[in-house]
Parts: sequence; C-alpha cells; structure tokens
Amino acid sequence: MTSVSPQALPGLTLVRAAVRSLATATAASGWMRRFLAVPLAGKLAGANALLAAGTLLGAWLAHRWGLSDVLVLALVGVLLLVTVATNLVLVHLALQPIVALERTAERVWRGDVGARVPLSPLADRDLARVGTTLNRLLDGLIADRGRLRRLVAEVIRAGESERARIAHELHDSTAQTLAGLKLQLAALAAAHRDDPARGAQLARVAELATAALEEVRTLALAVHPRVLDDLGLAAALEGLARERRTDGGPDIRVLVDAGAERLPRDVSTVLFGVAREALGNALRFSGARRVTLRLTGDAAGATMEVADDGAGFDVGAAERRRGGVGLFTMRERVALADGRFELDSAPGGGTRVRAAVPYAPTRE
Repeated sequence: MTSVSPQALPGLTLVRAAVRSLATATAASGWMRRFLAVPLAGKLAGANALLAAGTLLGAWLAHRWGLSDVLVLALVGVLLLVTVATNLVLVHLALQPIVALERTAERVWRGDVGARVPLSPLADRDLARVGTTLNRLLDGLIADRGRLRRLVAEVIRAGESERARIAHELHDSTAQTLAGLKLQLAALAAAHRDDPARGAQLARVAELATAALEEVRTLALAVHPRVLDDLGLAAALEGLARERRTDGGPDIRVLVDAGAERLPRDVSTVLFGVAREALGNALRFSGARRVTLRLTGDAAGATMEVADDGAGFDVGAAERRRGGVGLFTMRERVALADGRFELDSAPGGGTRVRAAVPYAPTRE
C-alpha cells in the first residue's frame, strides 16, 4: 500500500485530525458506533446522496433568490469539495482497521503468534468480523501448539526413560554376563595349557567375548550415558570428550561454569543431545583443529555452546537442502524445551552451535 506524505496532500492532516476526533467521540456516542458499523459502500452511498441533495437544494435556492451564475457555480463547487472531503474521510476511516489487520498478519508471519488484531471503533461490521475470526484462529493455533508441545514432550520423556532403561540393562545385565563369560574362558584357557591348540582356540573366543563386552558398553553409553543421571551434565560432557579424543584428532576442551554443575534432568538431557550431535558433526565434517564445549548457567536456565575452527558451511543452503536430520533434531528438541537454538557458520569461518534452555518452560 502506497503511503502519502502530509506535504503531498496538505488536507491529509485535517483528515487525520477528524479521524482522531471521530474515534474519540465513538466511545461516548451510540449513534456514531452504529454509523461506523455500516459497511463502506453504505456510508459512501448515504453521504453522497445527502450531499447531492444538498447541492441541488442549494442551487435551487440560489436561483430562487436571484443570485448570479458565478455565485451559483461557486456554491456548487464548495459543495463538491465538501463531498470529496467527506469521501476521503470515510475511505480513510475504512482503511484504518485494514492497516491493523496487515500489521497483525506481518507479526504472525515473523513468528509472533501472540499478536492479536486490536478491536478498532472505526471498523465496520464486516472488518470487525474478519478481525474477530483471525483472533479466534490465532487462539486456536496457540492452543493446538501447546497441546502438541505437551504431547511431544511426553513422547520424548518416555523415549528417554526407555533409552535409560535399555542402557541400564545393557550395562548391568548383558555386560556383566559377557564379563563372566570372559572370565570363564580365561579359566578354561589356563586349564588347557598342556593342549596348545585348544588353548589358542579358547583364547580367540575370549578375545571375541572381550570385543563384544566393549561394544555393549559403548552401545550403552551411546543409548544413554549413565553418568548423566549419576554425576550430572558436566561429568557427562567430560566423558564424551574423552571418548571422542583420538591421536592426531582435534583438541576437544570442556569448559563448565560454576553455576551449571547441577542442572534439572530434562535440561541436562536436551543439552547433552545437542552437545553430542554438534560434536559429532564437527569431528566428521569440519576438519577442525580445536572444538570447545562450553556450559554456562544462571538462575533462569543453562546454555550449551559448541564452537569449532573448522571449514564451516553455508547455513542458508543447508537449511534449504534439509539433507540431514541432525540439525532438525537439535532444533526441535530445544524448541520443545521452550529454548532458543542458534547456528552460526560461514565457509572458512568455523561453526558455533548454541542452545539455551530455561529451567521452567513458559506456559502458553
């Protein structure tokens, strides 16, 4: 919509002043509210009919009183100017609620789903109905979004509990069984020292049992790190860094703020998932020489930041491509915890992943 400056139309200031006066008077005048509730076509038709009748009456009176043709034309011109000004005021009044609708739609498009169309006293019945309908749709969207978040949060919580149970079973049951099998095989190999062939065979089986035991322990850690529940997020991050460090690999550092040593379990689970995914991406794709995991916290929430000095990438292109689920998973998990997720990267400029999660998610 093209805006017109007051300098371009000197009369626009008077029109706006009239609009403000009408808006003020509307609150105290019942007949004014009824008039403004009439659709724009009705307002224009009624106003023009009245002004046309007034013009004809004025011309007839001027002719009856014997006024000159010049005065009659001047009178008609003044009445026509009044008609144009009246139409301009009515159209301006009608456009004000439309501007409010446009601004509200723009705010919703930018993500502010809490925006609502203000109830304007200048809106006619049709525009008021459109605004009310839009507000109802936004209220329904907020309610559906809240229900969806609660449902998905319950699904994630149930999934994490199941992962923790499976990790517990792997660590305390399957791993212990394999450890016992390893000891039995070692004992059998010692008992058959006089039979080299059988002793070598038992040693190979013991090596396979040892390898299976290590795989089970690694799998239990990948499914759900037990240290996360026992010692907290800081210890889990240290364990993750030790696990991913390799000879010749990047330097992985873990920095933990004093206010983030003990966090709620839900917050720790979300932030650990972000750290594990971001660190894995940095080690696989970035070619970084240094990766830093920084955990900070205050009275409101905790923040996990993973930064590397690697090759970086074009974030916009990656978003459009949607090639992997890692970025989507991190973003959605943080969003479901009512947190903020940020990804900053550029070709040749490294990558920074930042997730901030509050201790108590806001209720919608």
